[in-house]
Amino acid sequence: MKYAFIEAHRAEFSVRSMCRVLAVHFSGFYAWVKEPLSQRAFEDARQTELIRQAWTESGKVYGYRKLTDDLRDAGETCSENRMARLASLAGISAQIGYRRRPDRYGGRPAVVADNTLDRQFEVDAPDTVFHTRLTGGDSPKRQMAFGWFATFSHFLKPHT
Repeated sequence: MKYAFIEAHRAEFSVRSMCRVLAVHFSGFYAWVKEPLSQRAFEDARQTELIRQAWTESGKVYGYRKLTDDLRDAGETCSENRMARLASLAGISAQIGYRRRPDRYGGRPAVVADNTLDRQFEVDAPDTVFHTRLTGGDSPKRQMAFGWFATFSHFLKPHT
């Protein structure tokens, strides 16, 4: 980062004075100008692309351990720790489990019973229509109670 700053302001200030102020040696700056990225940085970028490709081919399921095994099978020499570091920097992680996570709510909406009365509350014959009042919002207990009532309502006695 310091070397990039020196490179950007080279026309305004002398390189040696900027190196002195930024507490870096001028020979390090000139080595960086000659080859800005090290061999390790090039190798990291190449292996990161290999990791990303293997991760995509796995359906974005594999973690760094299996990705390391895949790259070793392909003939790459790599350590597990380096693959973990590169995968972490690239935002690659394993899919853990296949079940639904407790913090993710969604899916199908609650089942709503049909409006069979069509808001006509006058009944022609006894023992044909039953009513109840369930309060408490759309809680799971309320939905369960409503389902129970709808299922077993023929066993209840009508209100008169």
